[in-house]
Amino acid sequence: MSIVKTKLITISSNLDKLDETLMKFIDLEDFHPVFSSKIVETVHGLTSFSPDNVCTGMLSELAQLEREFKLDLSNQEVRSTDYDFEKFHQTITKSHNLLKEYLEKIKEDQALIIKYQGALTQVKNIESLDISLDDIFSCRYVYARVGRLPSDSIEKLKYYRNRPFVFKSFSNDQNFSWCMYFVTAEYEREVDNIFSSLFFERIHIPNFVHGTPEKAETALQTEIDGLNSDIATKTQELRVMTEDYGHRLGALKGQLLFLNRIFEAKRYVVGLGDRFTISGFTEVANVDKVKSQFEGIEDLEIDVRPPGSDKRITPPTKLKNGWFSRPFSIFVEMYGVPAYGGIDPTPFFAITYCLLFGVMFGDLGQGLLLALFGLLLAKWKKSKLGEIAIRIGLFSAFFGLLYGSFFGNEEILTPFYTEFLHMTSKPIAVLDSSSTMTLLIGAIAIGAFLIVLSIGMRMYANLKKKKYVEFFFSHNGVAGLIFYCYILTALAISMLGIGNILTWPFLIPFIGVPLIMIFIKEPIARKHEGKKMFPSGFGGFIMEGFFELFDVILSYVTNTMSFMRIGGFILSHAGMMLVVTSLMTMVGNGGWIVAIFGNLFVMLLEGLLVGIQVLRLEYYEMFSRYYDGDGIAFQTIKQ
Repeated sequence: MSIVKTKLITISSNLDKLDETLMKFIDLEDFHPVFSSKIVETVHGLTSFSPDNVCTGMLSELAQLEREFKLDLSNQEVRSTDYDFEKFHQTITKSHNLLKEYLEKIKEDQALIIKYQGALTQVKNIESLDISLDDIFSCRYVYARVGRLPSDSIEKLKYYRNRPFVFKSFSNDQNFSWCMYFVTAEYEREVDNIFSSLFFERIHIPNFVHGTPEKAETALQTEIDGLNSDIATKTQELRVMTEDYGHRLGALKGQLLFLNRIFEAKRYVVGLGDRFTISGFTEVANVDKVKSQFEGIEDLEIDVRPPGSDKRITPPTKLKNGWFSRPFSIFVEMYGVPAYGGIDPTPFFAITYCLLFGVMFGDLGQGLLLALFGLLLAKWKKSKLGEIAIRIGLFSAFFGLLYGSFFGNEEILTPFYTEFLHMTSKPIAVLDSSSTMTLLIGAIAIGAFLIVLSIGMRMYANLKKKKYVEFFFSHNGVAGLIFYCYILTALAISMLGIGNILTWPFLIPFIGVPLIMIFIKEPIARKHEGKKMFPSGFGGFIMEGFFELFDVILSYVTNTMSFMRIGGFILSHAGMMLVVTSLMTMVGNGGWIVAIFGNLFVMLLEGLLVGIQVLRLEYYEMFSRYYDGDGIAFQTIKQ
């Protein structure tokens, strides 16, 4: 349950060993490499090895080939440094162009078939015309148009009967009239516009069609049959070519995948003269494994140093948690990764999240059902959210046992308390009106306790980082802790009727001194860093400090009162389930249907709301006090 200890490793050798080194480097499983740019920019004379990666474009074209021609190219790497990128590119381009050429020919034939089928349909509809099509379309002064007209447009033609054209309809179906009209050259454009406005669809008869419609029909069908036969032949040829190229391109892709990783790895290489270095971090326990990875390479040096020894490089953070808190790392990482050398909040987050969720969503039946759902989700989908659901579901079940609630029924567990635990009533009666104020005060008490823990964790982190000014003077340090604990103690003593400690002998050391310390923290911090104490002038400091102090005091109040939502959700959950049980009674025999859907509705709606609200409490009321999340995540070269 901590941040894994790491070591800074520097791998160096002569440039002629670079490819051999990179072939082993890309297989490192637990190594966080440092980009060369972070080092090169800080030291004059260093160079980076980040050439344009030619593999990316070729792999992209191969991916396009796979999509277009349904190729199944292997993703298995082929390890070889014997390569010729020019030859690779020519092979891919030639294969792509040839396959595309065949595909285009097939598409052209398919387009012709569609065109000829349209003409065939038209010819069939005018086959009653006992005259040669050549005679019709070879007229010098009269033009003929063949096509179809929507049926409702036929009536509209009578409005144009005085126009110079001859219209002839040959056949009709439900929606169209297959027809032909004739017009002289002088009125061609005008008549064409008329028919176009009536949605006339013209069909062009191919030039190779001659004779009567009956003979034209035979010629078109023969042409269509020939095109279909040609498509079948070309499709078979394309299939054979695809299989042939698939084997060759698959091997080429495997080599490119390997070379692509080599090129990507060069982003971490720093050059100086005829030498190169690669820097990175690995777990302390993994150092020997890294060293053994490069055995057999002559003149290669591996230097192992503490993680903070090179000030140019920020050590990455790798979290290592136990089985209970491990799934909650996704929520922690959403906020940010802790800095190396800091504290890992995951265990604290996991415990508090489960406790708060259980308190706010306490129901034995629903909790167990949520845990079962999480178990199925974690087992089948390997989901971290499923693992989280198991944990919060069990906590919900535990607090449901304390509340005496089982799928909203507040009485079914009463025999368990009386007979087995020998109790007169359940431990916490949520629906009892006398418990309302107790629940709200208890929620505030829980919040106050968690805020105190958060301040304590910030103090520990500051002490660990030797930030002594923050440790003593911050509102999340000694000063803030004394002030906040004193106010809480004074309120508790007053409410219990024990006495009153809000008197001057207590106010000066426990309120006055802490607030003054918080007020002067910024100039003290600047003085400690060797900077000017009042860069904006003393007056500006007073004004700024006053408003910041007011904000600090207000944050204590708002952060504490924010936890009242815990009590609110306890009551709202019980209230919603009371509505469900009341509806069950009203429905009668169908009450079991209301019970099922009512419980599911409450689980989905309120479970989601409670999950979000607990996350909000973690982020805004606790994380904001003790956690920065400004670290760098540990990432291997394969991630």
